[in-house]
Amino acid sequence: MRKLKNSELHRKSIDEFKESKKTPIIIVLDNVRSLNNIGSVFRTSDALLVEAVYLCGITATPPHRELHKTALGAEDSVCWEYFEQTEDAITKLKQKGFSIFSVEQAENSTSLDAFEMDSEKKYALIFGNEVKGVQQKIVSQSEGCIEIPQFGTKHSFNISVSCGIVLWDLFSKLQKQQSDR
Repeated sequence: MRKLKNSELHRKSIDEFKESKKTPIIIVLDNVRSLNNIGSVFRTSDALLVEAVYLCGITATPPHRELHKTALGAEDSVCWEYFEQTEDAITKLKQKGFSIFSVEQAENSTSLDAFEMDSEKKYALIFGNEVKGVQQKIVSQSEGCIEIPQFGTKHSFNISVSCGIVLWDLFSKLQKQQSDR
């Protein structure tokens, strides 16, 4: 076994990425303060062909040197939009027919492993502030909450880790549904 060279990875150009069929998911960052988290979300979104990232409230926007350190250019490939108020992003997403889910520990949340995707729907996933989580008023506007099962003492993941876990799980579920057809 040998590591592949970058030239063997068959990476898409930015133009090829923009023309590619996207995973019907938009990530909404609700007042995320860490530039490293924001950059990592862009990078994961690029890797899994996410439709867009919505940046809300205090969430920083490109171009930004610190964000670029972890995004590694994914902020140029992934479409993004800024909203001063997260509610405005939710309104727009609902108008576009997206099903809205907060990724949060909440009453009656659905465990990620039990969450069932409908391949005919488009999803918006909201990830919240590193300390306060998703705002309650945004949770209340969501169709539901998805919770990542956790078994240790902390019961929290870094935002970028949560996004990676959830996106990979949902991406895999969508891929399986498509291959089962």
